[in-house]
Amino acid sequence: MPSEHEQLIDLAWYTMPFGQHQGKYLSDLPEAYYVWFRRQGFPKGKLGRYMQTVYDMKVNGIEGLLRDIRRQTTR
Repeated sequence: MPSEHEQLIDLAWYTMPFGQHQGKYLSDLPEAYYVWFRRQGFPKGKLGRYMQTVYDMKVNGIEGLLRDIRRQTTR
């Protein structure tokens, strides 16, 4: 199982796999998109867990951390 550090790096680089925001980093999706998913239910699996995490980060104003991680790492 990946460490929390490795999971955070993976989250920073994770992109939306479908829809109008396909290919965009989760941290770059608009907050309104997350609010809609919060009401409707996040997808199952890894994507849903990651979206819930990014939603929580946006609510707390710390999603910029994910952009900082992308600047400091490579994929």
